[in-house]
Parts: sequence; C-alpha cells; structure tokens
Amino acid sequence: MALARPWALIALLSPEQACRPTALALGSFDGVHAGHRHVIARAVAMAAGPPALVPTVLSFWPHPREVLAGEPRLRLDLPGEKLSVLGPLGIEQLVLVPFDLQLAALSPEQFVQQVLRDQLQAGAVVIGENFRFGNRRSGGPEDLQRLGAACGMAVEVLPLLDEGGSRYSSSRIRQALAEADLVEAERLLQRPYRFSGQVVRGRGLGRGLGWPTANLQVDGRKCLPKEGVYAAWAWRGESQQAMPAVMNLGRQPTIDPEAPSAVEVHLLDAEVDLAGDSLRVQPLQWLRGQQAFGSLDELTGQISRDADQARALLAAVQLPG
Repeated sequence: MALARPWALIALLSPEQACRPTALALGSFDGVHAGHRHVIARAVAMAAGPPALVPTVLSFWPHPREVLAGEPRLRLDLPGEKLSVLGPLGIEQLVLVPFDLQLAALSPEQFVQQVLRDQLQAGAVVIGENFRFGNRRSGGPEDLQRLGAACGMAVEVLPLLDEGGSRYSSSRIRQALAEADLVEAERLLQRPYRFSGQVVRGRGLGRGLGWPTANLQVDGRKCLPKEGVYAAWAWRGESQQAMPAVMNLGRQPTIDPEAPSAVEVHLLDAEVDLAGDSLRVQPLQWLRGQQAFGSLDELTGQISRDADQARALLAAVQLPG
C-alpha cells in the first residue's frame, strides 16, 4: 500500500508501521547533501517498478557509534526535520530502525533477512559504496548484493560523489558550521541551515537591559554553529512569515559567566509574546564572538551595535520563504 500524495504527507515510521513493499535508500543521510540525494534519486526511480514499490529512506536511530562506542553524534537533521527535505525528493516514508546491541549483533545474513526482507519487504535497495552493515560492520556492498539476490532484491551500489577531489560528506558541513561559514554550509546542504527550539522562561535579564530575548530550548542532539552573535531570521511556530532577529549563541560572560551555554533570540523592531511557542531560526551571518564587558552599559551599547549591523544585513538580502 503506497502512501497518498502530496509529498507533505511523508511519514516517520517504525519498521513495523511501514508501508510495503519498499524501494530502500539505505544509510544515515545526515544533512541530505548531494551525495545522499544521488542515492535517494536512484531508489525513487527503482520504486516506479514494475512492480510498484514505496520509495523509502531507511536509517538508524540513534547513530550506531553512540551505542557501540559511546560517542555523542550531533545531527545536522533530527528525524522530524528530515521529513520536509525528503518529501520533495520523491520519498514517501522515513523508516527508523532502533539501533541497539541486539540489532548490532545481527550477522549480515540476519540483517538482510529479518529487517530488509521480513519487516520491509524490500524489492530494491540502493546504497553508497562505503556502506557497511551487520555485526562488527562485517558486511559490505558485495555481501548486500549477494544476500539481496538470494532474497529477490535488486541491490545497486553507487559511487561516492565528489567535487574537485573533495568528497561530499556530513563532516564537511559540520566543519563549515564550526567555522560559522553559513554560506558554505548552505551550498553543501543545498538549502539554508536552520534549527528549532521551544521558547522557555528565562530570568528576564535581557528585558531588564532593554533587549528582551526568547530563550530557546534546543534538542541537545542538534548540531549548532560556532558560538557568537549572529544576524538571523526567525519564524514563530508554523508561520511562514520570517522575522529579522539577532541571536546570541553561547555563554553570558558579562552577566553570568558560570551559566551554561544558551540560545537567545531578540526580534528586531517587534514586540511579540513568544511564551510557550516554538521558534525556527536561520542564522545568516556571524557578527562577533563572545566577550566580557567591563559594565552593563558597555554590554548594552554593544548589543545596540549588533542589532544595527544585523538589521542592515537582513535588509540587504531577500526575505526567505
């Protein structure tokens, strides 16, 4: 059974909930960059059949390295954020396989038979040439092709894409964000970098200084850019109306140097009560790093200059959709 179109109805599902039979793009697809889109496009093409299959992205949550090595893995896209990216590419469902020690212990044969064949009824599978699977990553592309053929699956292995000798990778995007190079991050993502958070009540310190801010609670698994002050766009809830803003990402070395890192957004020239709302943020340009000021007057003077700079930058660019 295929999901109804339009693409906006793309679903985030467990393997048990998935519509079957499927054509799978298999991998992490963090960032959905050009290399990922190459694999996804082929899976969508193979889904057309015959027989007709449900074009599906199959990924894992949490990342295997978090489970096996205890390594925290910040994501460019959280699962829910992926849906609006995958839909326009022709994908109808995102299926997340819960990655745990039991799944990690499956042999390549067991993974193909139990997950790909029995749970998802895969008729076609597309992977990149660096894909590994099964216990201790013992299975490779050739193994998947051999095992898939025995189960009636067409398995295609695509070469990794590069540009000028540099491979497209999620690591390159993370590095661009770490350097506050938002132009490069957008180029590699093929879309603006954005994140969301719930507005939570702060201590009102910004309001007391004449610069009220929305304090955002952002999922700790989300990859955020370099700390500092940014010109940014912000959207309230599901609104499509972008609002100019200045954002502080990091600590508060002048007001409370012991406080943990935070995300604070001040809407420019707008009085909006955001209590209880969610806010989507698109940092546009890094303005300066964190610094401690000798007095609150010095701090408020700098905030005013930050706001003026952000206002001028945002006025000079096209309002995003």
